[in-house]
Amino acid sequence: MKLYDGYLNDVEGIRVGHAENFEAMTGVTVIIAEDGATGGVDVRGSAPGTRETDLFQAEKTVDKVHSIVLAGGSAYGLEAATGVMEYLEHKGIGFKVGNIVVPIVAGAVIFDLANGRSDIRPDSRMGLVAAINSENHTCNQGKVGAGVGATCGKVLGMDKSSQSGLGSASLKVGDLVVSAMVVVNAMGDVYDFDGNIIAGVKGDNGFLSTVDIIKKGPAKVENGNTTIGLIATNAILNKGQANKIAQLGQNGLARRISPVHTVYDGDTIFTMATNKVEADLSLVGVLAVEAMEKAIVNSILSTEEYYKTPQQLYNFDKLEEEWNKIIKKIRGKRL
Repeated sequence: MKLYDGYLNDVEGIRVGHAENFEAMTGVTVIIAEDGATGGVDVRGSAPGTRETDLFQAEKTVDKVHSIVLAGGSAYGLEAATGVMEYLEHKGIGFKVGNIVVPIVAGAVIFDLANGRSDIRPDSRMGLVAAINSENHTCNQGKVGAGVGATCGKVLGMDKSSQSGLGSASLKVGDLVVSAMVVVNAMGDVYDFDGNIIAGVKGDNGFLSTVDIIKKGPAKVENGNTTIGLIATNAILNKGQANKIAQLGQNGLARRISPVHTVYDGDTIFTMATNKVEADLSLVGVLAVEAMEKAIVNSILSTEEYYKTPQQLYNFDKLEEEWNKIIKKIRGKRL
C-alpha cells in the first residue's frame, strides 16, 4: 500500500526536526514556526501529558506559539521543550517583553517507557538536537522522533501489541494547505480506509478486535497509551478557530483508531496556523480531518517499511559524540 502524499513542512513557515535514541526506543519531534503561528489545542482521553496548553484559550494574552514539541518519555519527556526554548532564544525567536525574548513552546508526550530502556528519556539535549535538525528540512516518517517508541493494540499487553510510529500527510485546495502530523501510541487498533485493521492486537491468524476483546473482558489494559499530533495550515485563523480545527482533527483519530479517547489515552491535537491565506473554516476543518486520517495510516505503513529494512547496530557512544558536536553550535562549548 502506497503512502499518502505530503508532509507537515508543506505549510510554508513550518519546520520539523527529529532526534531519537534507538537503544531506549524513544525520541522527540519538534515543529517550529519562526514567525509564530496562531495556536489551538484539543485534549481528550483521561491520561494526557501536556505543557502550556492553557495559553491556547481565546482569552489568554499570548496569541502566537513558536514551537510544538511531541516527545516520548511520558512526563519525563516534557523536559525536551527546555532545549527547544534554548534554541529559539539563541535565534532571537519568541514573545517580546522589552529586551527579553520568551519562546512560546507547548507540547505533549506519549508513554513509551515500556518499549525500550525506561531510564533513558527525552531531555533538554534531545530537544535541542531535534530543534537544530529542523534546519535540515527532512521528511521522515515511521520510527523517527517521537514515533520511535510508539505502539498500538495494547489491550492484551505489550507482547500482543503492534509497533507504530509517526506519520504525516497534506492536502491542498488552491492556495490553501492543510497538513497533519501524528504519533500513534493508542490502546486501540488502527484501521485503513477500507475498514481493515492494519495495526493492533496480534492473534494467531491476524489481528484481533480490541472492541470485541473489551466486550468479552476482562481486558489487560496497559496505562501507557496516547495519540498526539498537530494540524498545520497556512489559513488565517484566530485562536478560537484554531481550537476548533484541533477539535475537528480529533475526528480523524475517531475514524481511524478504535477505541479512541479512552480512560487509558491522553489524546492531544494541536493547531498551528501561519495566517497567509483567507479560507473558509469549514473547508479547513474538512481537510484537517482527512489529512489526520491519512497521517495515521502513514504512521503504520512507514513503520512497516522500517522493519523491512535491515537495521544498523546501534552505537550509543557515537550518538553522544554526534550530539555534542551539534549542541556545541548553540552552546559554544563541549558538554
